[in-house]
Amino acid sequence: MIARLKGRIEAVGTDTAVIDVNGVGYLVHASSRTLGMLVPGEAVSLFIETHVREDHINLYGFLGADEQDWFQLLTTVQGVGAKVALAMLSALTGDMLMQAIASGDKAAVCRAPGVGPKLAQRILNELKDKVGAMALGPAAAGAGKAGVAASPDAAPAAGGDAAGDLLRDAASALVNLGYSPSEALAAVSRAAQASEESLTLEALIRAGLAELAPAENRRGA
Repeated sequence: MIARLKGRIEAVGTDTAVIDVNGVGYLVHASSRTLGMLVPGEAVSLFIETHVREDHINLYGFLGADEQDWFQLLTTVQGVGAKVALAMLSALTGDMLMQAIASGDKAAVCRAPGVGPKLAQRILNELKDKVGAMALGPAAAGAGKAGVAASPDAAPAAGGDAAGDLLRDAASALVNLGYSPSEALAAVSRAAQASEESLTLEALIRAGLAELAPAENRRGA
């Protein structure tokens, strides 16, 4: 099985690229985001998913391990094949997917070609818990250890953009207060979407806690 390709970019098409590795051209399927960063003639190193079927062998390429992780996760959902997974990764970044799934934003998931409301709901249902654990990584292991809040000055998680890092840091703080990764990430994602202004880490943690509070407490606040 091919897990990595390192060579020169021979050509870039709408859905695929050809990577020359020591004179052998490999046809690699990729998201439009990945293809948009490939320049013919330049060197490249791609993470590869190899799909073997009776009638073909397809290679799917990713510039980063995070995009490959999302591809693997998305294709665990019934009805999401490689083509749909790449379409989703073309329409939404990993952090956008994380926030959409965590907050149950079906409309955002439906932005990808080939994803209708029914499939979008299945993606939300099946990946909600997995996305929480995936986004927080080692922090998820601390769930249930109440009273040890993450420091507001903690360094952002590796990878992702600033907004995604902020969501992960806030959710990590809530996980350390005893909430599950999925409910913590969902709460801070909803809080971020509801706010018309950019929130600091401290404000996002407070807003996330408010989202997690019982409905009667919120009404009486």
